[in-house]
Amino acid sequence: MAAKKNLKSKTNAVPPRQNKAICWPAFYAGTLLRRYKRFLADVELDSGVQVTAHCPNSGSMTGCSEPGRPVYLSHHDNPKRKLKYTWELIDMPESLVGVNTLVPNRLVAAAIRAGDVPSLDRYETLQPEVKAGQNSRLDLLLSNNKTDRCYVEIKNCTLVTEGMALFPDAVTVRGRQHLVELQKLVEKGDRCVMFFLVQRMDAKRFAPADHIDPAYGRELRKAADNGVEMLAYDVAIDFEKISLNRRLPVQL
Repeated sequence: MAAKKNLKSKTNAVPPRQNKAICWPAFYAGTLLRRYKRFLADVELDSGVQVTAHCPNSGSMTGCSEPGRPVYLSHHDNPKRKLKYTWELIDMPESLVGVNTLVPNRLVAAAIRAGDVPSLDRYETLQPEVKAGQNSRLDLLLSNNKTDRCYVEIKNCTLVTEGMALFPDAVTVRGRQHLVELQKLVEKGDRCVMFFLVQRMDAKRFAPADHIDPAYGRELRKAADNGVEMLAYDVAIDFEKISLNRRLPVQL
């Protein structure tokens, strides 16, 4: 059964502008029983059927994987898929939370194309998944020509504590390497941006999660000192769509 619910009581978020949104597929509502092995989640659907869904999130999902919470799954008929359901949202007390880490790249790219990120709206071309260094790839390359380029690395943020959005929710060596690559590109003359997308509506500001990964926090501050720009946005999210909403202050 596809879920329909009024979220006005769930958030005090500023109404989104008429920007580029990602529409959700039909949802199947249920209750989270457990999340395990990172990519698996057992869910009891409202129909009473228990299913195992794919969890498209490799992080610890601290603060948004509590058993007993309402969750919403998409269904896929691809015969090559072992798991037919994908976990998309969890309903936490203060906000819906998007758990699918494939969403941020799509949403940020769509928002940039639509001109909804003012600091990134002057570029003519957008290229996803570009190689940077020998062993790294960055999420977006914005450019006007070969000398006017901007690399954007996008991170999904779902951990919020007392209004503070925090990243990462687990130690991330790969994330730290991205920061190193961005600093090298800045040194060569390119513009670089770290873009933190908070897939929920109850954050007021953003900061690195030093208590979880202090090395990442140190590298993030070093990157900022070396010219890597920091952007953090939250989203407007309901059962129909998700869209970019407000720019959040970044506290380093």
